[in-house]
Amino acid sequence: MRSLGAEVALASDVAGEDARVRAARLADGDVLLLENVRFEAAETSKDDAERGELADRLAALADVFVDDAFGAVHRKHASVYDVAQRLPHVAGWLVAREVEVLTRLTTDPDRPYAVVLGGSKVSDKLAVIEALLPKVDRLLVGGGMCFTFLRAQGHEVGGSLLEADQVDTCRRLLADAGDRIVLPVDVICAADLTDDAQTTVTDAAAIPADLKGLDVGPRTVEAFAGELANARTVFWNGPMGVFELAPFRAGTRGVAEAVGRVDGLSVVGGGDSAAAVRLLGLDESAYGHVSTGGGASLEFLEGRELPGLAVLAD
Repeated sequence: MRSLGAEVALASDVAGEDARVRAARLADGDVLLLENVRFEAAETSKDDAERGELADRLAALADVFVDDAFGAVHRKHASVYDVAQRLPHVAGWLVAREVEVLTRLTTDPDRPYAVVLGGSKVSDKLAVIEALLPKVDRLLVGGGMCFTFLRAQGHEVGGSLLEADQVDTCRRLLADAGDRIVLPVDVICAADLTDDAQTTVTDAAAIPADLKGLDVGPRTVEAFAGELANARTVFWNGPMGVFELAPFRAGTRGVAEAVGRVDGLSVVGGGDSAAAVRLLGLDESAYGHVSTGGGASLEFLEGRELPGLAVLAD
């Protein structure tokens, strides 16, 4: 097919004979799309030589490497890390923008600075909590991970998601943070995780033994929105409940809308948060930045070296 006089072609392989032949025929303005690189086992190999062989074949197709896939820069993969070692390289505009925004969150953010974290497990977010807690004015915790914090406060959580091995860690974080960690005051509960579940709103400190907390409640949405109202910088990563099902998405919607009203820099941390914005039909332009990489953005904020960025810095 052609567009504005340029040919756009799809190779039948990643870096094999068809890709080589088509690459050799490219004229100025033409575009060649390779087959999905994940079809090559060497792409994600832990063996440097295996990745290197694939990187050699990919690099032979090009003169310059431009990485604009921020969602993959935390992976030491052949197409992310090894190709950049073999060609002149540069970050694309999207990657550069991601780094610019996330750097603002870790260096000198406008204050008050609030972080909203959700998702299933404390263990998934522990490293970013440890990294950000000394820097934030408020850390609002929702989603399944909040129940481990509630248990650390001595509350029963019924059948809600609980990481028993993280209770002591949450107790320490609460003690270190004082009132900077803000937990739900009410939750939406149900006996079953279904699209037509019968729900009830309960106090976060009194979840019945036969119910599961599956979303933050309306008083929590109001409290979180109040905390965000005067914030100048907000980072949000992780839904407040099981937003994929209609009975449990009001909390995520309410908090997402509050983040969108922030008069300052509001950053949606990719992954499920960005997916929730789209599923709920919210206006992405209300946010200062919607990251394209959930895992990559968290690892950046944790202060970890991201292989795909480190190699571009040469």
